[in-house]
Amino acid sequence: MKSERDSIYNNRKCRMETCFDFNRCRKGFKVYIYPSSQTDPISASYSKILTSIRESKYYTTDPDEACLFVPSVDTIDRDKLSTKYVHNVKEKIESLPYWNIHGRNHLIFNLYSGSWPDYSEELGFNVNQAILIKASFPVENFRKDFDISLPLFGKTHPQKGGSKGDLQANNFPVQRKYLLAFKGKRYLSGIGSDSRNALYHIHNGNDIILLTTCKHGKDWQKHKDSRCDKDNAEYDR
Repeated sequence: MKSERDSIYNNRKCRMETCFDFNRCRKGFKVYIYPSSQTDPISASYSKILTSIRESKYYTTDPDEACLFVPSVDTIDRDKLSTKYVHNVKEKIESLPYWNIHGRNHLIFNLYSGSWPDYSEELGFNVNQAILIKASFPVENFRKDFDISLPLFGKTHPQKGGSKGDLQANNFPVQRKYLLAFKGKRYLSGIGSDSRNALYHIHNGNDIILLTTCKHGKDWQKHKDSRCDKDNAEYDR
């Protein structure tokens, strides 16, 4: 596992002062997105990220005035079993005109890495000195004051919030029916299993709703435990 992590995070001690070129930002904070390839599809999740950047005041079509660079290569889903998995990412990333071996001032987005059941930190390429913006970031791999931890969001997450004026009041604390809600897969083994398998302890069916299913991967029934039938039924209800 250590050698695998080292191959992905080759510059483990990166900080902004050591792995970021501030000279590129002298013209202002602008973000450049590489032109999209006609052959590589882009997932709904990554498309929303790129659209948000393009619609912002920080977007530029001129790489010479860019402070940050965002690949059009979709690195969101690095699970080899996923239909959204993009092949040959290493070659595509390293061939970017401004990557320059180290990937300085580049942003890499990732929501899913590795495959069931252990979900090891396998991205398929070395992020080098690029800033990794990632969900479910292992604390031992997170480069403090450099990488960014990103909340996990689904492909159906709206591109934008509600219309202006939707906020009716500014009361605090906010009165809501649910204090905490989660619906997702319960990993029966490997990374994430300890925390996901313990969620039922705080589920009360009232203001805390935590629904999990054991149906994950092709061999989930081999790891099935005594709670699976009940959890699956509540999840599918």
